[in-house]
Amino acid sequence: MGLLDTLTQIVNAASQNSQPQPQHVDELQQAPADVLSQGLREAFDSKDTPSIGNLVGQMFGQSSNQQQAGLINQIIQALGPAAATALAGGVLQKVLKPGSSQVDAADVAQLSADEVTSVVNEAQAQRPEISQQLSEFYSQHSGLIKALGGVALLAAAIKMKQYAERN
Repeated sequence: MGLLDTLTQIVNAASQNSQPQPQHVDELQQAPADVLSQGLREAFDSKDTPSIGNLVGQMFGQSSNQQQAGLINQIIQALGPAAATALAGGVLQKVLKPGSSQVDAADVAQLSADEVTSVVNEAQAQRPEISQQLSEFYSQHSGLIKALGGVALLAAAIKMKQYAERN
């Protein structure tokens, strides 16, 4: 079964108020990065899904320390170290060493998913385009799409289907 068939089955299952089959979600992970990025961006920006912070927080909680550090470094890169460490009451100060512009995988374990949720929501309020950067980051770590669940996974699948049909 091809990607378009899988996406069609997920969308059809949702229209009948049923959950996508686990094997379909597994197949989504095999989508090309550009298709997956488009779907993630839709899920992150949709008003019908939880906030981008909640979605990213869910994926952060399922990520390896290396992936977690990559995510935080994306935020730091997007906002700059000074602005990033001011987010969510300065929570990133505990993992970003003074004078550094990146966090280490070992240090990022100090952050909770809830703290990351707050950081991402505040980062997006300052820079709405951060959803594009985060969707591109997570498209390189497709195994984490399972953490989205429910409505967000459906929003991503619908957008992926539209994008795949055009390309």
